Amino acid sequence: MFSIDTMSKDWDNVILLSADALRADHLSCYGYHRDTSPVLDELAEESIRFTNAYSASSHTREAIPALLTGKYPDVAIDSKYHLASDTIASTLSEEGFSTAGFHSNPFVSRAYGFDRGFDVFDDDLRMGQNKLIALAQRALDKIRNRHYARAEEINDRALSWLDSLDDDKPFFLWNHYMDTHGPYEPSGEYATHFRHERISDKEAQSLYQRAISNPASITNEERELLIDLYDGEIRYNDAKIGALIKSLRNRDLLEKSLLIITADHGDAFGEHGYYEHPRYLHDEITHVPLLVRPPGGGEEDVEAPASTLDVAATVADVVDRDAELPGESLLNATRADRTVFLQARGEDEESHLRRYSLRSTQGACFCERDLETDALEFTECHNRSLRSALEQHVEERIQIEDGGVESNEDDIDEEIERRLSALGYK
Repeated sequence: MFSIDTMSKDWDNVILLSADALRADHLSCYGYHRDTSPVLDELAEESIRFTNAYSASSHTREAIPALLTGKYPDVAIDSKYHLASDTIASTLSEEGFSTAGFHSNPFVSRAYGFDRGFDVFDDDLRMGQNKLIALAQRALDKIRNRHYARAEEINDRALSWLDSLDDDKPFFLWNHYMDTHGPYEPSGEYATHFRHERISDKEAQSLYQRAISNPASITNEERELLIDLYDGEIRYNDAKIGALIKSLRNRDLLEKSLLIITADHGDAFGEHGYYEHPRYLHDEITHVPLLVRPPGGGEEDVEAPASTLDVAATVADVVDRDAELPGESLLNATRADRTVFLQARGEDEESHLRRYSLRSTQGACFCERDLETDALEFTECHNRSLRSALEQHVEERIQIEDGGVESNEDDIDEEIERRLSALGYK
């Protein structure tokens, strides 16, 4: 395993690229039968590839806060999902880094406080700007059936920011790509990359919404269509990540940067009776890709369990900060017997359920906690030692969470409501 001590010191920057709803087992570098990720396949050959990496949660509202803070969702956000902890951006800003984030997911927008620590934070929303501009943006979005900024747009905005920086100042860049999130509408050549017939965006949206609301109605043929479209989005996203990496090389920035690529969660296709990513913790929505490319590169596969919580711990390690985070640095030796933990709130915001699970080399374990009675119900857990470990973890989280962090924030903006509806959240 690489360690910080053995890495080249001639680098300054940290680049985090995350994809929304990108499951690991649909990437060819993770064994998928289709050639969905030629760029990431090549990158994996010069990176540390974590084959058993898991998101700390199964949906954006808890997964991204965990990724950016390195803390479990029960303390990373408050009761209304507003950011409640410092982030990687905060840490690196205090260390003198220029910081910027570019994405298009309303759930992690400035409306929820996620601009904290960023010098530049482009969440593709027009809140707080001129009202006429906001209205014009909404009208244009409706005309072109636009739910989010495509990866190409995210790249352009990020590169413009990079080109504006002073050469001698380190930077932290976070790009979060929405293309692999439903509704699956691959553009151009990618719409027919894995199927012959092209379907309209309206048909794709309708099918995706029905898969969420009535999964039992989805036929085998429709399921395969959803997968074809999803894989097309992956291929598009892969190509645009490749374009960004090429631009970083051309600017002599790649070898001066620690590059981390991952996802906030995956998407389901009926494996457990549901589609999209509801608040369960099964592998299809929690097993995520995780590639870490140190400056100079270096190929290695790590089979020990890893967590998206480890990303913030890695950054803290790089800048020699004692952050007291639950994760472990991805650049240091990883224990083969490590256990990682996951959590998710219940399906609606008033739910009295909390779900927890763990992954280890011995297997997985799942349980649900009823907040009203504190009763734990274990499922898919046949190993006594794993059950004991998960029960102990839940008890620790109860002590730390103590009911969660309450929120006094106002309701969210109309523009966010509209985009959330288009993305299948309403």
